[in-house]
Amino acid sequence: MTVHVITDSACDLPDELVAKHNITIVPLSIRFGSDEFIDRQDLSVADFWNRLPASATLPETAAPSAGAFEAAFRAAHEAGATAVVSINLSSHLSATMQSAQLAARAVSDTIPVTVIDSMQASMGLGGLVLLAADRAATGADAATIEAAVIEARGRTRLFGALDTLEYLRKGGRIGGAQALVGSILSIKPLIEVRDGKVEEAGKVRTRSKALLALVDKVKAQPVEALSVLHGDAPDLDVLLTLLDPIVSRDDILLGTVGPTIGTHAGPGVIGVTFLVRND
Repeated sequence: MTVHVITDSACDLPDELVAKHNITIVPLSIRFGSDEFIDRQDLSVADFWNRLPASATLPETAAPSAGAFEAAFRAAHEAGATAVVSINLSSHLSATMQSAQLAARAVSDTIPVTVIDSMQASMGLGGLVLLAADRAATGADAATIEAAVIEARGRTRLFGALDTLEYLRKGGRIGGAQALVGSILSIKPLIEVRDGKVEEAGKVRTRSKALLALVDKVKAQPVEALSVLHGDAPDLDVLLTLLDPIVSRDDILLGTVGPTIGTHAGPGVIGVTFLVRND
């Protein structure tokens, strides 16, 4: 059995890893006013971060259509895949999962598709996708890959430090972090993607303390597969230096937050995601 792994552009995986692991990305779309762009296709990450601060209105994101997923599933079949595993952005944050599920039913007579809710975002999703691709490369079947992803999903943690909650608030994705809103001008919010939703993970007064708080999250338990994600963050090297005594820089995967997640997280977002190791 040849299993092809598909995800969406909320994964924030670097292009070189996507190509190396033969992963297909179905993109979300981003709209700045009347201008609409396809994520990672006609709007680069750099262009997005240049454009966001200058935008008079908050850009909007839209899930891929079921037709876009269906086209990707059929293309995988035509390329020789005998099954597809599609791992997608948390269903609590986007309708992307619904589109993938509709498409899976539409192609059920052509190729079996297993759709998995990552309950994650950004590199939290990306890490699960890489795990699935690694298993697929060894010849694992779809059921084995699904079981591995679900097991890892339960051990995945993602923490982020934001410069402001304003983007999350305007975009309606603030979830359990709502309690932080009253003091958004005087704190640096810490968030966590927990049970598929954006939740409060603490609050500190300065950016430097926010970075130290992220390091403390990594120190709190034995970790593996550590990734650092950021969106136009000027202090990326500072965080990597702070993490170096725990996990060498060479062993940390870097992911740049793209338009799908960046629209809601805002400029300067920086975070960590990892698996809690089973010792």
